[in-house]
Amino acid sequence: MSTTLPDHPMRTKSQPQRVVDGVSERIHSGALKPGDRVPSEPGLMQEFGVSRTVVREAMSRLQASGLVETRQGVGTFVLASAAPEPLLAIGSRNVQVRQKLAMLELRISLESEAASLAAVRRREEHLVAMRAALDAFDAQRRAGGSTTEPDFQFHVQIAAATGNEYFEEVLCSLGNATIPRPAPDAAPDAPAGDSKPGARFGEAQPMLESGKAITQREHEAIFDAIRRGDAAAARAAMFMHLSNSRERMRASNDSGNHSQ
Repeated sequence: MSTTLPDHPMRTKSQPQRVVDGVSERIHSGALKPGDRVPSEPGLMQEFGVSRTVVREAMSRLQASGLVETRQGVGTFVLASAAPEPLLAIGSRNVQVRQKLAMLELRISLESEAASLAAVRRREEHLVAMRAALDAFDAQRRAGGSTTEPDFQFHVQIAAATGNEYFEEVLCSLGNATIPRPAPDAAPDAPAGDSKPGARFGEAQPMLESGKAITQREHEAIFDAIRRGDAAAARAAMFMHLSNSRERMRASNDSGNHSQ
């Protein structure tokens, strides 16, 4: 019997990232303007219910992104000219195929190691969530629907099973660029990402059912190795899957170029 996919990922956003997102949103919305002082450490601690260490980590991330600067003994202020948006924060619609392929190369290294760690550290609830994502992928595949979201969730749950929040944060950032996902107001049956056809991470061209079946088998091999606690096999299975995904994306793009 298939397990239903959880409504929310098992792991929540990290505490520093919650503070980063909250302050960033105010800057981008204009609630905090260039030159304005960011709320004090005690103020942010109370607002987000976090420690001073968490607030300082969040401020370090905001400084690294070029949104704010800290003046010793004075406070933290919004910069007059924010730095360009970091590559990992670029949405899928703004990333060239060349960049997506480069990001997939990074994912090969990152997620192969994540799968290895997940095989050693995973708990039963992680296996349940991975199994649910696989069942949802298979159900969507058989129904001819989009498998993009369950594909993404399967990879997120592996990252969560490492117990290292940074694997999950980096994967989610890369995933936003390499896995087109539906906009919140998109029609339920609308294609994920751009309306123009393109390669989806982990999938062949949408019309090729056989490509999704291959992806399902690759996912099952990864899951089986993690379930058995076989770190070497999990690493190898993830390496093969992501390498194949990269080639599927490249082949899909080449096919689209030749048909134009």
